[in-house]
Amino acid sequence: MAIQASRPDVGEAELRYVTEAVRSGWLTAAGPFVKRFESEFAAYTGQEHGVTCASGTAALHLALRALGVGPGDEVIVPEFTFVASAWAVTYLGATPVFVDVKDDLLIDPGLVEAAITERTKVIMPVHVHGRRCDMAAIMRLAFDYGLRVVEDSAEAHGIPVVGDIGCFSLYANKIITAGEGGICVTSDRWLAEQMKHLRGMAIGPAHDFMHKKLAYTYRMTNLQAAVALGQFERIEEFLAQRAAIADHYDKGLADIAEITPMPARDVLWMYDLRAARREELRAFLADAEIETRPFFPPMSRQPMYLDPSWPELNAARLAADGLCLPTYNGMTRAEQDHVIEHVRRFHGA
Repeated sequence: MAIQASRPDVGEAELRYVTEAVRSGWLTAAGPFVKRFESEFAAYTGQEHGVTCASGTAALHLALRALGVGPGDEVIVPEFTFVASAWAVTYLGATPVFVDVKDDLLIDPGLVEAAITERTKVIMPVHVHGRRCDMAAIMRLAFDYGLRVVEDSAEAHGIPVVGDIGCFSLYANKIITAGEGGICVTSDRWLAEQMKHLRGMAIGPAHDFMHKKLAYTYRMTNLQAAVALGQFERIEEFLAQRAAIADHYDKGLADIAEITPMPARDVLWMYDLRAARREELRAFLADAEIETRPFFPPMSRQPMYLDPSWPELNAARLAADGLCLPTYNGMTRAEQDHVIEHVRRFHGA
């Protein structure tokens, strides 16, 4: 596609840091860029400890495992999210309990309480497309029922973390990237140490190859961390660019009757809207070499979680006509105008 849905913007700092990492000989997770990125990114989110890992999915898996989630436990997950949120629960033999979302795509705290049972261990709010969940309400429920909170912040770099653990993705389409990778942040030192232990095969301090628990190879390399650090140093620039993109799309599409705008975002990951003739619009834009992406289907419509008896969901209604337009760091005003022009042309506006 001439205009992709997303693309990374990698600059001179990233190249310089990667070159430094290669020349130093420190390629593994023991390298200094890993520790530096972990520390600086954690502080940026308002937390004390950072734990890098292989992906955003791995981050969620590590967080839940560190909190002791296992068979027989339940984790409350929103209906509207990427499937990795639910898979991290299933990996541990626990059960994801899906809760519907509000019109802003975020989990409805009013429905969370009704979903809590004696088996519930964790609430997992997901900050979809860069919108922050009602964390005050979520944290009150967690306090009242003695639950832990894992924030799925994969799409929400720039939003502070208040739960027990925040989990971010560093995939290539995220606000900052390492190509692949993820990071957990927490202010609980024990949880941070447990996640570090689990990501590195549970190797003990004696390095005697005796492993006392099942663990994972979820480490991030020093090379990836070098890219992530270079990206992180530009995060305020990226967030400002994205805010300007959202504003330009808002103004350019405001008068189209067949488009329903979405609520404002705390940070912009992807610009989302609802289109009455979504599939026809997507095909029209694809012919013009403009890539788009549809909304996530509800979790209870996914094959492995399929529940035919589930009542009509708000998440399903939103997913039916939801669409994300191209959004990326370094997107030029001309590219934005090109997208707006073709959306308007399709609607005869």
